Amino acid sequence: MRRAVIIFTAVLGFLFTSLGLGATSALAEGETLQGTLVNAGQPVAGVVIKVADEGGSSVGEATSKADGKWSVPVPGAGTYKVDLDTATLPQGVTVTTGRSSLTLSVFEGAARNVLFPLGSAAAPGAEEQEEAPGSSNLSRVLDLVYTGIHFGLIIALAALGLSLIFGTMGLTNFAHGELVTFGALMAFLFNVSANLPLWLSVVAAVVLGGLFGWLQDRFFWGWLRGRRTGLIGMMIISIGAALMLRYLFLYFFGGQTRQYADYVAQPGIDLGLIAVAPKNLIMDAVAIVVLIVVSLALVKTRLGKATRAVSTNPSLAAASGINVDAIIRLVWMIGGALAALSGAMLGIFQGVNYQMGFQILLLVFAAVTLGGLGTAFGALLGSLVIGLATQLSTLIIPSELKNVGALAVLIVIILVRPQGILGRRERIG
Repeated sequence: MRRAVIIFTAVLGFLFTSLGLGATSALAEGETLQGTLVNAGQPVAGVVIKVADEGGSSVGEATSKADGKWSVPVPGAGTYKVDLDTATLPQGVTVTTGRSSLTLSVFEGAARNVLFPLGSAAAPGAEEQEEAPGSSNLSRVLDLVYTGIHFGLIIALAALGLSLIFGTMGLTNFAHGELVTFGALMAFLFNVSANLPLWLSVVAAVVLGGLFGWLQDRFFWGWLRGRRTGLIGMMIISIGAALMLRYLFLYFFGGQTRQYADYVAQPGIDLGLIAVAPKNLIMDAVAIVVLIVVSLALVKTRLGKATRAVSTNPSLAAASGINVDAIIRLVWMIGGALAALSGAMLGIFQGVNYQMGFQILLLVFAAVTLGGLGTAFGALLGSLVIGLATQLSTLIIPSELKNVGALAVLIVIILVRPQGILGRRERIG
């Protein structure tokens, strides 16, 4: 009977994988720059938007439609210059920040939203101010620094969950990226399909993510542990689980990148050399609070101490009266909830796609390894380093290779400090 179940699961996984491989080329869409032009709550039509690559070559242009929306497909991930033709704006309307030209990065497989806040025109000549020499370069550096920190905090949520699971089970879970995608898709389902507010949709997605993590360990990973499956075997199984889940997402969600219904086009807050959308600042605050609360709970609470005891020595923890399976199940629930929150935030940041978790999985692994395997604060620190390295590397190398910059930083630090930034030295042999 058990052999039949295993064979059935393998065949089902193969069918979903085959279906996904056949559907990817038909459904997947490329990277896109898009936006919505609004003035005083009303859409602005007929405005021309031009897009060029880093070399100045034209990529394409679009004209805003009656609903104010425009979209320009780009050939791939990279940095692009987006120009709003101010001559096509209606009379009396101008870009309130004074910046009609933006340089933005587009992530692989994602649609990047471009924001041009519009408002009433100022006095003649007031909107045209010549920037000081070097201010544009400084503005770009500061924008990349903030984007790196923002992206690093999103990665940190997923990395913390992955680090907890590795710390208690020793499992390198390649299906963790699909937990990230699950959170984004659930938030999309509640927000777009059920018309719930985005904040409530994210909360529901986090709850379902925690439940999904608990169910995984209760009926799958716990069963494998009971059969004394080795860590190498479980790691390989996690790769198969990741493939099956990924193509299940593709089958039901499709291959295109979609946006949430709320906060797609939100005016930024002018902070001098950079402008930051309020939604990003709120996400940063939520991520920081969650990371600090979870990290302190692992240090201060009884459950946290029990978790660390299981992580250090499961056999001794069991002999001390700790329910090891219950603790591991709790860790899976926390890891699933953190991954779901990371996915929902990533969806707000760059859109929702069936393989978004897979695309950042390598960076999550790099962050956990860099910070120190099994350490909560190490996962946070490693994620910030990876986020900054990923974004700032585009000042030197093409955007398509920015992940290489992050991995290069990982290699250098691991060569100098093999246990990671906050990891402990361990004697081998």
